[in-house]
Amino acid sequence: MPKVSKGIGSGFIFNPDGYIITNEHVIENATEITVTVKGFEKPLKAEVVGKDFDLDLAILKINPSKKLPYLPLGDSNKMRVGEWVIAIGNPYSLDHTVTVGVISAKERPITILDKSNQKRVYKNLIQTDAAINPGNSGGPLISLNGEVIGINTAVNAEAQGIGFAIPMDTVKEVLDDLIKNGKVTRPYIGVGLQDLTKDLADYFKLEKIEGAVITYIFPESPAEVAGLKQGDIILKINDKKIVNSNDVSEIVKKAKINDKLMLMIYRNGQTLYKPVKIAAKP
Repeated sequence: MPKVSKGIGSGFIFNPDGYIITNEHVIENATEITVTVKGFEKPLKAEVVGKDFDLDLAILKINPSKKLPYLPLGDSNKMRVGEWVIAIGNPYSLDHTVTVGVISAKERPITILDKSNQKRVYKNLIQTDAAINPGNSGGPLISLNGEVIGINTAVNAEAQGIGFAIPMDTVKEVLDDLIKNGKVTRPYIGVGLQDLTKDLADYFKLEKIEGAVITYIFPESPAEVAGLKQGDIILKINDKKIVNSNDVSEIVKKAKINDKLMLMIYRNGQTLYKPVKIAAKP
């Protein structure tokens, strides 16, 4: 008989019609997904509505015979370090396990290797000392008001009392995209960037160490269409001063598809203005 691999994880219903949030790594490479729901004798078959590797999020849909209870989505930005939170999940197949703790920190960046040996880079995670173990992934992190403020997603196996959750405000930003389009549509101009250093500023004869240097132009990208070139230095976007490459990334990230950005660049001793039309990232 062929070998069949199985995995476990958690998730929660956020809509009475049967929509479920979990982690992408929980359903990664799955050919069949079943969901155990309290009040139903047999597991329910689930389909993947949308998923995103970068954010480690997935939306599943089950078709129950009745309306389901669901968890309201809260505001993670309002949560403060030291506030109590509750994690619910399926650690080591111990279903409906509840653990409690406090928010230890916010906006934690971590990088881990997942079970497929792929590097996952997480940004702005909520850190908590509520116990989160294998099988908890995808389960809710809940405030004392009963609202989901995070998605339990990773643990530090070398430490005790350190778990992480994706903030609910991050999830809300992409929820409609995942449900309607099955994926997250990201704005894109198609450049590689690096920060302007003192040595580069001296080389280009710039007085200030402010700007982002274009190191690469992706073929057929909005940047190539706009006439941007490798070695151009972005000084401003829409009159907003650019101090480093992260400033460019944040402006592009917040733009909408088909928006136009006016870039002020420095090239060969001259200041030029280049309009760039935002496209969807391939």
